[in-house]
Amino acid sequence: MTRARGDDLSRLDDAARAGWLYYVAGNTQDQIAVKLGISRQSAQRLVSLSISAGLVKVRIDHPIAECLEASAALVARYGLRFCVVVPSDPDSSSTTLGIAEACAAEMEKRLLQPDPLVIGLGTGRTLKAAVERLPTMVASQHRIVSLTGNIALDGSASIYNTIFTMADVVRARHYPMPLPVVVSSPEERALLHEQKVVQTTLKLASLAQVTFVGLGDLGPRAQLVADNFITPEDRQELAGLGAVGEITGWAFDRGGRIIACRYNERVASAPIPSRATGEVIVAAMGRQKAQGIRAAMLGELINGLITDEATAETLLAR
Repeated sequence: MTRARGDDLSRLDDAARAGWLYYVAGNTQDQIAVKLGISRQSAQRLVSLSISAGLVKVRIDHPIAECLEASAALVARYGLRFCVVVPSDPDSSSTTLGIAEACAAEMEKRLLQPDPLVIGLGTGRTLKAAVERLPTMVASQHRIVSLTGNIALDGSASIYNTIFTMADVVRARHYPMPLPVVVSSPEERALLHEQKVVQTTLKLASLAQVTFVGLGDLGPRAQLVADNFITPEDRQELAGLGAVGEITGWAFDRGGRIIACRYNERVASAPIPSRATGEVIVAAMGRQKAQGIRAAMLGELINGLITDEATAETLLAR
């Protein structure tokens, strides 16, 4: 078993070399074969392996006219400060394809800024996929703060909390929210928010100059229920109150208003940062999330959007 693992690592090393020679240094496969002392067919297989093994990440910088037009139309329609629309793949069932890469690119732009920023982070599959696409970097001038916790109802930790994933690749000060997403009562939330470490995180979150969040729908397959952050009864209650989506646990209605209800009184997340003084960018796509995205824009819960072309078409349809 040890030898097999060593052979696998050696092959990945060769694939990384072949990928670098092809995509970075601009060598042909014939040139790679000569430089590595292998056949052209082997060079071709190694270059293919560098992609399939995730060793090479490709970013397309050529603007696509239809996506740019959709971005401009969404900015004009909903008063956004920022919008990126990526192409859709009608044959893919992925809920992150394209927008995770675009979100990573926007995160990287902010992290590379020399002036210090407070960067807020939500949680979820899309944001985690975006953070996993970031290159390793030193960004010690910034502070990165989580708006929400990652503890489920049974005390387990979510694998989709982004702050810890980002801490693995970005050298900066990170401030997790050491709380459940939703607690048992408003009184428990008040007690937990009195803790000094929590107060520090809440205050820092309120100062965020740019915030990246996901958006969850509250339909029968709501991810908050699937991830055991809320109960099916909570979701049914919210559906009865007209909730169409949630951001870091905060449920809102069709007008983008945070619903005044017992559930939201139990949400332990930081309030969504001010859109007047910073950017709040949601990365979300899909038919089931379109109503929530529209509501969040109408209610000015967000002022930035990263989505795909199909979702943009739904949002722009009258």
